[in-house]
Amino acid sequence: MKIFFMWKGARTKREPKALYLPIHLEVSGEFALDKLELAMRNTEEIVTVDELKGLLELPRRPRAYVGYETSGKVHLGHMLTANKLLDLQKVGFDVVVLLADLHAFLNEKGTLEEVRKIADYNRDCFMALGLDPERTEFVYGTDYQLKPDYMLKILQMARNTTLNRARRSMDEVSRSAENPMVSQMIYPLMQAIDIADLHIDLAVGGIDQRKIHMLAREELPRLGLPAPVCMHTPLIPGLNGEKMSSSKGNNIAVDEPAADVEKKIKSAFCPAKEVENNPVLAICKYHVFPRLEEGMTVKRPEKFGGDVHYQSYEALEADFVSGAMHPMDLKKACADSMNQILAPVREKMGSAI
Repeated sequence: MKIFFMWKGARTKREPKALYLPIHLEVSGEFALDKLELAMRNTEEIVTVDELKGLLELPRRPRAYVGYETSGKVHLGHMLTANKLLDLQKVGFDVVVLLADLHAFLNEKGTLEEVRKIADYNRDCFMALGLDPERTEFVYGTDYQLKPDYMLKILQMARNTTLNRARRSMDEVSRSAENPMVSQMIYPLMQAIDIADLHIDLAVGGIDQRKIHMLAREELPRLGLPAPVCMHTPLIPGLNGEKMSSSKGNNIAVDEPAADVEKKIKSAFCPAKEVENNPVLAICKYHVFPRLEEGMTVKRPEKFGGDVHYQSYEALEADFVSGAMHPMDLKKACADSMNQILAPVREKMGSAI
């Protein structure tokens, strides 16, 4: 994980709500986790760690945000950042979830009516994943992004941003990176202004959001606005070991039927003793162990070694790399664990899209 050290103050227009958590958190009554350690768990990069420490020491609840382009099913890639929001709520953050319907429209993901319907579905999925309703605020992009003050800031930032810089910022998330529309060049500028207008202290996203977040850190101060601390999570591989993509069908939606989840994981790429680009191990690392405090039990016949319980991902990975854990046994345990985790989402969503 890349870490950057520096300190700058962060500000928000919101008044403090309460006083927060002690420096250490009790987890399952068994051991104490440092707040910073929990905040940084399963991240790839923090810009900067010193600034994050500063947020944890504030006498108010700092504000963290993720923006989700409302373009389809919520899947395990989205769930990775949702897991991080849960960690951040535990260490004292309030969370803002931007349902970026206007962003999706600009990125050619559907009509405004279509992406707004998907935004409602996304909201319900994220709540079912366990976000604290008392500490979570959902905001629709179209509720504020068409107001004159917002658009003026976009135009001010556009005067300071070269076309090449805007295009580089958009490359990782654009649907048509080879021949982008002008609307897609506005997208990263909007994302930067979103951070300011929502009074965000900590911007969270996948590592593919890094260029956009760095644009925000550099350009917002030029408009007299505070630069956010940035937290990036890794991108987990798709079920075939390649880049995860909804269009390729190599992911798992959080409201998929249990039988489909089991079928997909059992057929997933999982070469024996290999960790790199192994989606089954990635699911265990980034979803199962952070979610299930009791750990994971791999059930096997006695002739194959019998059941084995893992309290940590590291122990599971060590056995897999050594050959002590067969890929099919791992897949079965992973599928059982994910179905346990996703059961509340299926129950809440019912016949949702």
